[in-house]
Amino acid sequence: MSRIAYVNGDYVAHGRAAVHVEDRGYQFADGVYEVIAVRNGALIDGDGHMRRLQYSLDELEIAMPMSPRALAMVIAETIRRNRIQNGIVYLQITRGSSPRNHPFPDFTRPALVITARRAAFPTDAEGVAGGHVITIPDIRWSRCDIKTVSLLPAVLAKQQAVEADAYEAWMIDGDGYITEGSSTNAWIVDKHGRLVTRPKSHAILGGITRETVLRLAAENGIEVIERPFTLEEAVGAREAFLTSTTSFVKPITRIDEHAIANGEPGQITLRLLKLYIDYMKSCAA
Repeated sequence: MSRIAYVNGDYVAHGRAAVHVEDRGYQFADGVYEVIAVRNGALIDGDGHMRRLQYSLDELEIAMPMSPRALAMVIAETIRRNRIQNGIVYLQITRGSSPRNHPFPDFTRPALVITARRAAFPTDAEGVAGGHVITIPDIRWSRCDIKTVSLLPAVLAKQQAVEADAYEAWMIDGDGYITEGSSTNAWIVDKHGRLVTRPKSHAILGGITRETVLRLAAENGIEVIERPFTLEEAVGAREAFLTSTTSFVKPITRIDEHAIANGEPGQITLRLLKLYIDYMKSCAA
C-alpha cells in the first residue's frame, strides 16, 4: 500500500506531496514540528505534544492552522489511511508561503503537513543494548526550547555520531555542562541512585518523554535532581541514559572512550524503561 500524506487540506500520495517553493519553512526554517509515537493505533503522550506544539507556535507568532479538535481528527485520519499500528506521526507547521522577505508577511496562511510511517519499538526491557555517545561543542542558537525545523546543528551533530559509530552526540555548552543530545535529552544516575538531568530552559528542548519519565520516577520513589551536570560527572556516573519519543529510555554504556560503570545497562535505567513501556501499553489499551 502506498503512503498517504496530509498537505494543506488534502490527502495525497506521499510521493506527490509538496509545498510551494516560497514556503517560509523551506526558505527560512520558519516553522515548527512534532514527532509523536503511535502504539496499537493510539498516540502516546498526544496531549503533551500538542501543548509543546502550541508553545512553539506562540513563541514564533505563528497561528495554529485549525482547531485542536480538527487537528486531532486529521492526525487520526492520517494514521488510519496509512494503516499504522506501531510507528510515528510527523507534523509540521510553517508560517506559510509569501514572496521572499525576512520580516513576517502581513498575511499568510500557515502550512500544515502530516505524515505517518511504521516503526519498530522495544516491547520489553530485556535484551536492550547499551549505546555509545560522543561529546561535541553545542553550537546551536539560544532558543532550543522552541521545536523549530531549523535543525542543521542537530544534523551535523548526528552525522558526527554516525561517523564515530555512536548512537548519539551529547552537546557541551560554553561552561562545560552537557545540554542534551542532537535529538534526545541526557540523564545520569549519581552514586546515590538519584536521576540527574538538566532543567528546562532556553538551553534545551523540553522533551515529552522526559516529562513522562520524570513523572514515572516520582510515582515510583526514584529521586530526581534537575540541574546541569558536567562531562566529568557523566563519565563517573553510576549509570547514564537518554530519552526521546523514538528511543524511549536508552541506556548509555560509553561516553567518548570511557565506559560507564561496568559498561552494562544499569538497573535503574532498565527499571525506568520497563515503567515507560508499561505506561505506553496502558495508553494503547
